[in-house]
Amino acid sequence: MTVAAEPLSILPESSADVATVIGQTRSFPLLLVCEHASDAIPAHLENLGLADADRYSHAVFDIGAAHLAERLSDALGVPLVIANWSRLIYDLNRPPEAPDAIPARVETIDIPGNRSLSAADREARAEALYYPFHKVVSDTLDAFDTAPTLVTIHSFTPVWNGAPRAVEIGFLHDADPTLAEAMLAAYDGPHRTALNEPYSAKDGVTHTLARHATARGLRNVMIEVRNDLLSDDAAIDVVATALAGALTAALEEVAA
Repeated sequence: MTVAAEPLSILPESSADVATVIGQTRSFPLLLVCEHASDAIPAHLENLGLADADRYSHAVFDIGAAHLAERLSDALGVPLVIANWSRLIYDLNRPPEAPDAIPARVETIDIPGNRSLSAADREARAEALYYPFHKVVSDTLDAFDTAPTLVTIHSFTPVWNGAPRAVEIGFLHDADPTLAEAMLAAYDGPHRTALNEPYSAKDGVTHTLARHATARGLRNVMIEVRNDLLSDDAAIDVVATALAGALTAALEEVAA
């Protein structure tokens, strides 16, 4: 399918906000971020030419991650920065120079609307989404009275390129492994956990942590949950309760 050339304004003027901040900055110094929360694609991008079967797939957004992040925000009483647009328009967890910031293919899924974009097209998407989103994250971190911890929430598909994934929850880190290792040790939920699985920093997935936490010297962790564990409210509650407990215990441990 041929997708029309993009206008200068990537997002509709009526709803151009790139992020929503849920909750208020509390005395507990922790910020949650969910970069791949949304499946929304502006109408003029014509679903980026996606096949109907792929429109709400894991390529478009992290299935269940938004609901999990909201449960954690509520349980911990901490703010959450949540993205309002699909990762396929621009992957907010990638820098502008990364080729997969605007992917033309994700696993077996083609994204025709992302093919053959000019440098100007790519920069327009970064200007519309990447820079404003990360300003919201930076501004929200600045609003804390004491140095906060940064936690990003993601989900992943149970099968990738035909290979099943045994791990159910992964704790990933950027340069500092302290909090990820402490969460792995503290986790006592009913799931198979691992450090730096199914991805790690070498895969380029810790950009948000590097940009906002490593650069500021903040404790940080990226949480990846297999999306079949987030299929309904009851399942999400189980994961959220276990993660909230592990995170609280891990923060107490590293503080001590």
